[in-house]
Amino acid sequence: MTTIPISAILIDLDGTLLHTAPELAEAANRMLRDMDRAPVSQDLLMSYIGNGISWLVKRALTGDMHAEPDAALYDRALPIFEKHYTELALLSKPFDGVIAGLEAMKAAGFRLGCITNKVARYTEPILAASGMAPYFEIVLSGDSLPEKKPHPMPLLHAAKFFGVTPDKVLLIGDSLNDVVAARAAGCPVFCVPYGYNHGEPVDGLDLDAVIATLPDALKLITRS
Repeated sequence: MTTIPISAILIDLDGTLLHTAPELAEAANRMLRDMDRAPVSQDLLMSYIGNGISWLVKRALTGDMHAEPDAALYDRALPIFEKHYTELALLSKPFDGVIAGLEAMKAAGFRLGCITNKVARYTEPILAASGMAPYFEIVLSGDSLPEKKPHPMPLLHAAKFFGVTPDKVLLIGDSLNDVVAARAAGCPVFCVPYGYNHGEPVDGLDLDAVIATLPDALKLITRS
């Protein structure tokens, strides 16, 4: 394919930069244990990651992608999950190639940002603990703006921050949420195949490329 002219790169967190599923699953199962409910598998919980913690807790309680738990049950469960996840979140590790990819992108002169649906009180400590915080000029969490992915608002906000048009901003993610947000914003989008796309392969999505690891993005873009 022809290389895409890019000025800035936005990267998703869960499932793209960091393997957060083990800690999210453990926090969910500790929550369920505390509430005398049956545990759920990490594989099932991985299929629920990407829409924020509220969604994850609801899915853990119901075992269903679409069912809504009893409101009182959810209100009791959420703070229990948050307590456990606060203890575990900083243990998440970057996927293979992530740090090398960030280094190479910086060295090539691309400006970098992180866009996630995780709330800021987790995003910022996790990025700091993993050593990735210094790479990003802007970090937008799920509660940074009135809308989050798959809404295009975070991407458009970032493009304005960088002072470039959306077509010069590449989003790298791992899910349908990322692709829908990018297409709505007018941004090119690559996906990694190792993330948490609700248990579905990403190669069937409307994206510009699937990249095996973060450094592979540099083969497909040029600096604009």
